[in-house]
Amino acid sequence: MAKSRFEYVKSYELPDILLPGTYIIARVDGRGFHKFSDAHSFEKPNDRRALNLMNHAAGCVMEDLKDVICAFGESDEYSFLIRKSSKLYNRRRSKINSTIVSIFTASYVFYWPKFFPNTPLQSPPSFDGRVVLYPSAREIRDYFAWRQADTHINNLYNTAFWALIQHGGLSTTEANKALQGTDSKDKNEILYSRFNINYNNLDSIFRKGTILVRRPIEPPQELTIPNESSGVNAKPVDETRPQVKPKRQEQYEGVTGELDILHEDIIKDGFWNARPWLLAT
Repeated sequence: MAKSRFEYVKSYELPDILLPGTYIIARVDGRGFHKFSDAHSFEKPNDRRALNLMNHAAGCVMEDLKDVICAFGESDEYSFLIRKSSKLYNRRRSKINSTIVSIFTASYVFYWPKFFPNTPLQSPPSFDGRVVLYPSAREIRDYFAWRQADTHINNLYNTAFWALIQHGGLSTTEANKALQGTDSKDKNEILYSRFNINYNNLDSIFRKGTILVRRPIEPPQELTIPNESSGVNAKPVDETRPQVKPKRQEQYEGVTGELDILHEDIIKDGFWNARPWLLAT
């Protein structure tokens, strides 16, 4: 086919290839979700339906893009870990970012009636995205630890804030003022002494967020586990010992891939030690 004289405009497209051999994190964030959640009467401080819909949309991303091996979600955001050896879309930043945001947003809208059967969409939800590279397993672990710590901080504040409003009769302005200058201990004390709420007894999906993790097809061999304290690799897995498959948690409904949904600690060693393949590929 002959080239047209207009084809020169393609030369303005700049290459945006991501550095090879690095871990890729793609994060999706809701845009204007405070307004969106109010318009759709989300339950406060947490709406399980909304969280389940976010989890479902994230599962759709992982089902479509097999190089996404782990994801973490809280509130209106989700972070996706792409294995460092991935050649997904030739590691083009814009392609990876736009595809993940597109799949996530389309899935969120498409499956909305399943999770909110009695609440028609009043306006289209939208999400933005970003792609960040990290050089080693240490930064990946710290990234997910950062997001889960953020989940705890935000949820503790919101739980105390809405308890003061819903059970304490305060206005939003008064509740904000009451929580100014308080630390975690203070907020826990407010919840327990005034409303008999033990924060640690709240559902872990609210306190710890949600982890979607892909299980390997075959048991991993000769993998190394990054050490939490030193940031260097520990000894290789002993192949003479029986390989123990990770305990199967609650199966993620609606996703046919080998995915598990978890609501557990991702900061300490346990999660990563049980799944060394996540940081070894």
